[in-house]
Parts: sequence; structure tokens; C-alpha cells
Amino acid sequence: MSRTTIAGLIVGVILFLSAIVLATDNYRMFFSPASILLVVGGTLANAFISYQGRYVVSALRDIFRIFGHARMNEGMIYDEARNVIRWGQIVQKNGALALDRHIKNTDATDHFISYGIQLVVDGYKPPVVRELLTNSMQSAYDRAMRQVDVLRNMASTAPAFGMIGTLVGLIIMLDSLGGTGEDAASALGQGLAVALLTTLYGVLMARFVFQPAADKTAQREDIARFRAFLMMEGFVMLAEGRNARYIRERIHSFLDPAVVAALRADSRAGEAPQGEAGAA
Repeated sequence: MSRTTIAGLIVGVILFLSAIVLATDNYRMFFSPASILLVVGGTLANAFISYQGRYVVSALRDIFRIFGHARMNEGMIYDEARNVIRWGQIVQKNGALALDRHIKNTDATDHFISYGIQLVVDGYKPPVVRELLTNSMQSAYDRAMRQVDVLRNMASTAPAFGMIGTLVGLIIMLDSLGGTGEDAASALGQGLAVALLTTLYGVLMARFVFQPAADKTAQREDIARFRAFLMMEGFVMLAEGRNARYIRERIHSFLDPAVVAALRADSRAGEAPQGEAGAA
């Protein structure tokens, strides 16, 4: 689970509820099924009209996925960088065909890595490797960003349906002005509640649900695209037959200095036993 995402949501909800508790004792007036129906139903209806259904369903799933661990993060990129450097050492010593066994060890769901290794093992020229992997990387990113577009559309649509609910509430209020007695007063209060609560719900849904889900999904896809770009550069260098030192330095040039320092420390730790053995 993503602790920061859950913590942010909990803190936001607590602050909102605390403001209500401090302001009034009548908590029930902030609950209106009609207002929820107008905002949620209208937003979903607009999304299904605007986009293909499968993209909307995937976008709704992404709302729940942001609470789970990212499939790619900075720590994983660190591990991937080490793999590329190690593969460079293998190719330098034993040739590209020595990578063949790594295809079996690669996660079956990681199509990009398996595809890249296969291209190098099959002996494709570096420009072809770059072209094919760029196409694979960009098409995967474009597919993922369609869900982000849906979520951002829902974030902009929810407040709009909140305003529609406000107009509905105002119509109810105006219609009740011609009446008298308790029924007219009750209708006036109901209309006012719908008018204000739908706007509130629309803004809350947009800023607490749809927009954060869109932003976090986009952030995760950007990290995944950077990882794919880094791996692509590694595969191109392997296809070019670059030596392990050049591969290491070029990979380091794309990374955060803190990550580079950690990689260099790991490299020195791995070489120390060999140096001691040689001295003995």
C-alpha cells in the first residue's frame, strides 16, 4: 500500500470533517443523496459519452490503484541501472548471445525488458533497436495516458455538474416561493440544500478523487517511461558493442547524483574482494 497516498487522504478527510464539527452540530445537513446522484451520476455519464467504455473503466480502476505500490519507482530504477551495467560486463566478456539465458530469468510480464534483450541477442543493428524500443515505449505511455485524460476530464466535469445541481436547487427554491405554510418552507430548505451541496460535492470529488488520481497516475507513468528510456539506451549500447565502462558512465549520466553515488559504492564493494584476493 502507498502510505503517503493513504495518509494524505485521511488527513484531508479529517480536516474537512473537523471543520464541519467545529461549525455546526447538525451534521446530517451535509448529506444529500440527490446531490451525490447529480454529481457522481452526471460525471460518469459524461465520461462514458466522451470516451470509449474500456478507458473509463480502466480510469476508475486507476483511482483505486493509486493506493497500492507503484509498479515502478526510483528504487527499481536503481536496480535496473545495475542490471544494464552487469549485462554490459557479460556482453564484453562472452558476447551478446550470453544474454540469452537472462530472457528466461526476466519477469514474464515485463515485455519491454524481454523484448530488448531479444533484439540484442538476435543481432539487430543499434538504430533498429532504438527505433523498435522507442515505438514500444511511446505506445505503452500513450495507452496509459488515455486513462489520465479520462480522470482529468472527470475532475473538470464534476464541478460543472455541481453547478447544474445548484441550478436545480434554485429552481426548486423559486418554485416554493409561491407557496405558504410549512410545506413551502420545507421545499425552500430542500432546494437550498441541493443548490449548495451539489457544488460542494462537485469540488470535493474533483480535488479529493479525480485530480489526485490523474496526477499520481501520470507521475507513475512518467517514471515508468524514464525507466524504459534508460533501459533502451542500455540495449542500444549493448547492440553497439560498447565496453562496460562506457555503459556504466552513460547510464550514470541519466541518474540522480545520489543514485550514482550508491551505484559507485556497490561497484567498489563488489570489486574489493577481487582486489584483496589478487593481492594475496
